[in-house]
Amino acid sequence: MRQPAQESMDDEAFAEQTLIEAIENQIEAEDPPAAKATLNKLTLVGYEREESLHLMALVLAHEIAAMLREDRPFDGAWYERALRALPELPEAAG
Repeated sequence: MRQPAQESMDDEAFAEQTLIEAIENQIEAEDPPAAKATLNKLTLVGYEREESLHLMALVLAHEIAAMLREDRPFDGAWYERALRALPELPEAAG
């Protein structure tokens, strides 16, 4: 039987892995174009791929949380702007 703290960590790891997979899919599909451009930019300024994907996943998580909190559709324009602003994170995303 797993402890609640272990379940929470497992859930967080699953959520992060799912977000990173979504980012990888966006990069591969080049949709949105900002995903691949952001990965390239972060790599050029010295970020490792894993760290870049983590930062991008934080932006995606921030937008998903805002969608749920505000009961609204995904804001693709905001998402692309936030990706392009990396490594600066949106407010309250870090």
